[in-house]
Amino acid sequence: MIQSTTWMCLICGWIYDETVGSPEHGIAPGTPWAQVPMNWTCPECGARKEDFEMVQI
Repeated sequence: MIQSTTWMCLICGWIYDETVGSPEHGIAPGTPWAQVPMNWTCPECGARKEDFEMVQI
């Protein structure tokens, strides 16, 4: 099983999964976290990218 990298918003707990992306928010599936634009914000609470932390699910 391939382990995907996930990132969690430290403010609200929203999860970004690199394999799923966030197509409804302009991030295509398979987009690595490093390629998510710096000005992107959490779709749930508006937190900045720097407010996310890598997590193991």
